[in-house]
Amino acid sequence: MHHAADLEPLTLARHPRHRRLAAFGAVLLALCAGSAAASNAAWPVAGQQGLVRFVIVPAELVADQAAYEEQVVRLCEPDRTCFLNFYSNSSGAAVAVPLPEAIANEATATYRRSMKNGVQLFSWSCRLKLPGKDCF
Repeated sequence: MHHAADLEPLTLARHPRHRRLAAFGAVLLALCAGSAAASNAAWPVAGQQGLVRFVIVPAELVADQAAYEEQVVRLCEPDRTCFLNFYSNSSGAAVAVPLPEAIANEATATYRRSMKNGVQLFSWSCRLKLPGKDCF
């Protein structure tokens, strides 16, 4: 009869198939972490005209409301007026202000917070065809 103390611990390195599975798991974990990092990373601000900042949205996050909310917190100072226009850039056009037509035609959302008027509003672009969402 074997006692638990007599058994060798099973390690992933003991069998080639286990090593491949461990490597695959590590790659999968890295990809998932990369996706989460993309939503947590600051999105590029193309520029500003007056109070409005133009923000470029990563393609994989275009319809992710939680990702937009993270960016609003990141880009807008608390208790301050903040106007953000969000755009995708599926054509990979050079980012400049004024925005090139290829980017200007890809509005995804707007965020407006006016401390003067006490109003805060987030609106989606109707171009995204998000069900149940008010849009412009």
